[in-house]
Amino acid sequence: MTRKGSRRDFLKGKSAADAMTDTIRAATPTGRPEDQRPSTSGESYFVRVTRPAMACEFEVRFSAGKYDRGTELALAALDLVETLEHQLSVFRESSEICRINDTAAQGPVEVEERLFTLLETTMQLHDETDGALDLTSGPLWEVWGFARREGAIPDEGQLAEARRRVGYDLVRLDPQHRTIHFQKPGVGLNLGSVGKGYALDRCAEVLVENGIDSFLIHGGGSSVLARGAPVTLGDGTPEQDQTGWEVGIVHPLRPERRLAKLRLTNQALATSGSWAQSFVHEGRRYSHILDPRSGRPAEGVLSATVIAPTATLADALSTAFFVLGPDKAIEFCRDRPEIGAVLACPIRHSGGVEIRTVGLPDEELTVL
Repeated sequence: MTRKGSRRDFLKGKSAADAMTDTIRAATPTGRPEDQRPSTSGESYFVRVTRPAMACEFEVRFSAGKYDRGTELALAALDLVETLEHQLSVFRESSEICRINDTAAQGPVEVEERLFTLLETTMQLHDETDGALDLTSGPLWEVWGFARREGAIPDEGQLAEARRRVGYDLVRLDPQHRTIHFQKPGVGLNLGSVGKGYALDRCAEVLVENGIDSFLIHGGGSSVLARGAPVTLGDGTPEQDQTGWEVGIVHPLRPERRLAKLRLTNQALATSGSWAQSFVHEGRRYSHILDPRSGRPAEGVLSATVIAPTATLADALSTAFFVLGPDKAIEFCRDRPEIGAVLACPIRHSGGVEIRTVGLPDEELTVL
């Protein structure tokens, strides 16, 4: 059994004490935490602190008994997610992103420093991925019906009009004045492809700056960041698990199953998949992950998992790789040894899945 720490329990002095008695026998897989399987021969005692945010559940996990202020600091880290959601969400009218989207076509708009750095990063990744990552793709998402969760095929006129408002060539960033300016009305930013990863990186900063050097944190299971390694009790004696944190990758066609598992140590992982939102029209399935260059749903990949030094980078590249397809994604990784990927691709006519990997040593990855 696991217990979820709440602020009310913590303030009563209850959460940390109760969490010490909880036993969890596996690390968190991407997708469904209840589908866990034993990852070591011994037991690992973890404190779990969770909070709903960004339309999912964020969780911090660390070894019980190792940090005196661990629960307090985990709560502080998760409090930051609420602040970031209020800044980044297009679904909150008072957010900074909404303010930018409403006014940046009228003239340059000043941007908060860390957010400006994030936008610079995404613009660089846009160039490096040949435009596969593009935060201006919101009009396409709307015209395909995914903004309403009612997928529909747009006519060519609707699609052409949406595409006229998409593209990073319509965005000007001024580093000297830290401003953003849209080149025409109707352009906007949506940080859905990087928001959770960015939030994990910022939460990790809070933990590390306060002496928490071994933890796993995830947002909804699809974005994960790990530092250090858990403490295990293989023979009753606490010892550091030098192999890192075990994380699972959900099967793109059977979400109740794992596709693979791997070990993370001072790394982040993110998975983009078509199972989250899609619709079928005349026997053909259309994914909610759109290719901003064509304006149409990306094809050729069922799920793209990226392992990278930061959660922001993993989150962004998992979307880009889904759009690029396996060959170009693998080519991208070959020049960047710090990036690894697991790509699940459809086997045509059989309904099966082909797994292609790059940049991951055999001892870190197990295909199931």
